[in-house]
Amino acid sequence: MEEPQEISSTNDSCVGDIVIEKYLVESKEPASHVQLACGVQHCAFPLDGNQLCIWNTQDPSHQRLILRGHQQPITAVAFGNTANPLLICSASQDCVIMWNLDECREKVLEGLTPRGTVMRTLLGKVLCLRFCPDDRVVAACAGNKILVLDVESLSTSAELEGHRGAVTAAEFCAWRVRVLVSVSEDRSFKVWDHRLGSLIYSSSVLTASPLLSLFIDEDSRQLVTGSADGQLWIVSLGESHHYRCVTHVDLKKKTESFSTRRVESQLCSLPEESQLPSTDGLERGGEIEVELPVLSLAPCALSLVPSSERGFVSSENASSLWIGSSAGLFIFNLANFELEAVLRYKDFRNLSIQVAGSCAVMGKTGNHTAFCLLTSLFGSQVAVLEIRLAGLVRSLPRPNVGKDLSVLPRSGVLPTSPLYFALVEEKSTKPASQKQSAMRSVVKDQPLVFHSRVRSSGYTSAPHVTMFLPKTNIKNNGKRSSKCKNNYKCKEYPSESPLPTRLSKQLAVAGDPTAVCCLQFSDDGRRLACGLANHLSLVFDADLSGKPAVFSGHDGAVSTVCWSHDGRWLLSTSQDRTLRVWSARRTELALCLGEGMFPRPVQSAQFYYIDAFILSSSGPEFQLLKYHVDTCKDDLRRYKQKSRCKAVFSLRMTDAVEMTSFSAVNDFYSYIVLTAGRNRTLEVFDLNVGRSAALIAGAHSRPVHQICQNKGSSFTSQQSQVYNLFATTAVGDGMRLWDLRTLRCERRFEGHPSRCYPCRIAFSPCGRYVACGAEDRHVYVYEMGSSTFSHRLAGHTDTVTAVAFNPSAPQLATATLDGKLQLFLAE
Repeated sequence: MEEPQEISSTNDSCVGDIVIEKYLVESKEPASHVQLACGVQHCAFPLDGNQLCIWNTQDPSHQRLILRGHQQPITAVAFGNTANPLLICSASQDCVIMWNLDECREKVLEGLTPRGTVMRTLLGKVLCLRFCPDDRVVAACAGNKILVLDVESLSTSAELEGHRGAVTAAEFCAWRVRVLVSVSEDRSFKVWDHRLGSLIYSSSVLTASPLLSLFIDEDSRQLVTGSADGQLWIVSLGESHHYRCVTHVDLKKKTESFSTRRVESQLCSLPEESQLPSTDGLERGGEIEVELPVLSLAPCALSLVPSSERGFVSSENASSLWIGSSAGLFIFNLANFELEAVLRYKDFRNLSIQVAGSCAVMGKTGNHTAFCLLTSLFGSQVAVLEIRLAGLVRSLPRPNVGKDLSVLPRSGVLPTSPLYFALVEEKSTKPASQKQSAMRSVVKDQPLVFHSRVRSSGYTSAPHVTMFLPKTNIKNNGKRSSKCKNNYKCKEYPSESPLPTRLSKQLAVAGDPTAVCCLQFSDDGRRLACGLANHLSLVFDADLSGKPAVFSGHDGAVSTVCWSHDGRWLLSTSQDRTLRVWSARRTELALCLGEGMFPRPVQSAQFYYIDAFILSSSGPEFQLLKYHVDTCKDDLRRYKQKSRCKAVFSLRMTDAVEMTSFSAVNDFYSYIVLTAGRNRTLEVFDLNVGRSAALIAGAHSRPVHQICQNKGSSFTSQQSQVYNLFATTAVGDGMRLWDLRTLRCERRFEGHPSRCYPCRIAFSPCGRYVACGAEDRHVYVYEMGSSTFSHRLAGHTDTVTAVAFNPSAPQLATATLDGKLQLFLAE
């Protein structure tokens, strides 16, 4: 047995802190297609065909324990799950043997030959062995059958038949003790009740190649299986999910995408890239393997690596997975379904095995390391690699973009900021205008009297016509507005309230079917605004009772409705290239911006900076508009508007691509504006410095049609980082969750069926759920910690075009293409 050696990279860089070849042995017989076992402290593999060799990874003397008892070559090895006693099971065509490792060591120290317990004989070729979580039974996959062997009684408790090909892997479900899942060369997986010996579920054929590996992740409640042609299938095992497929991943394409991202990151990284392992093979597409068979799957403890060393690798809450292949090892994120790291064998000099035939990984160790047991595909070598996760993630480029970005402001407004100039201008001009307005009011409202002894000519009597009298009996809710400007957490929402899933009310917004294009609740949760395709905007009470207020004036479909933070104004945009601000109380037009300001239709608009500005997007740019609304009217010139608005700043997207959506926070002061372009990019603008701050290329496979920020109202100060999460959606490419601080996709929400219609999304006020409408007449609700939907809300009569959560009550409003509103309440 050779001594441990550090492995250097092919580019002569010092990367011994990434991978070390701990052990290397030459066997007399090859073991290229054998199930290997890699535990927390031990590795086990066949040696010279029928001998079982065990290495203690913690023993500095590197002594091997050889166990003999098989007559035929060993085909499968597995460790038990309990530490005391530590069991190991081995199988060959002649028998299945159970070994107690502690007893075997004692026998060797006494000079005796250790003996195992024969559990079953003449099963044929066993491709996989797997212990249940408590080590009471062992599943042996022999041919197209699975035999469940009782460890204590040495009997066969169940014999599971149903596969049409050889069973290649099996796993027990940790949270459902009766459940066993198996995959086969027949390209399907099956779910069994191994205690009853019955079949629970049988999948259809997943892929064109045999399924080779299987893993069940307890955290995400997902099943992952890999095939011989490098395909991964992730299936949900959650209750009521009915074993739905979450997503399908092509490992070769993910490798190419990872290499592309890495090259782009290296171009803008610090000059430490000379210390990185060689990526020439990845950068040259012709050298990437045609197929990357998924030989093994194992959990990866990437979350144990300190965040300071993880760089831009996704958050510590995400589950990760080791993928062992013939060409290398991959770390796969089960939240966003992206590769976090790639370690290719041939990228390192002096590594004895360049192409693996079998692979086993143990990733959950306490010292940030992982052990990988390899056998050569073409030779008879067996090697153990020690992989240091901290060194591996440190070797990845760390782009600087995004590390200082946050929706929450970290400093005051800069003197050079466009926000500063506009606010200074407002302070310098507002007092004079208010004074002039007050003087006009005094002159207009006082009766004309020349002397106390002179009889009035009727000026002091009540007017005969009252249509011009102002409405003074309206209750002012200004207290809440002033409070919100000082404290953005004024809204109270029951954080532990259940999700609204019960359809309570449904109504048609018009006599004739007309599409509802957009929805939004007011900040106090009392009113619901919707924009219609028939050029109207309607405002309902939150419970959809009573007669709605009607806002008419647009000459095209209303594409956006937005409430001001204080609830006094309603903003709407339309395909007629106009932006209008309405008085929500009087249903009157207060401000209209026409074609002269917007050369193209306004894609989106909203109030910004606690109603100090209006943001609007048209074509490739967005504009920062400073506005003043004056509802006081001269009786003689009552139709002349005194409201005014001007553009104080504008920014264009990189390459001047058309902007498809944008989002910004209005509940508190924030400098960040998120935008999406027609070229599938996301761009972050910082209005405090007045320029682009970051660019994310290829955010989706299709153009993003909506950005939605997580503006939950019940977050604590410790949860302030949740404000930096935002979701995007694209037609036919589902939804993705992003973190502004890392500019990384944190999670992909799969299972959404919309392929043609751009449906809207919304976060719940508690920040735990995100809802999205679909063209199959359902609303899909996802939990933030899961990639597949938890609820599917029915009752709609057409494509769901918009969704909105009530910010102050557990209510969900939805709209459909045929002009109906639905209100969902909690059970």
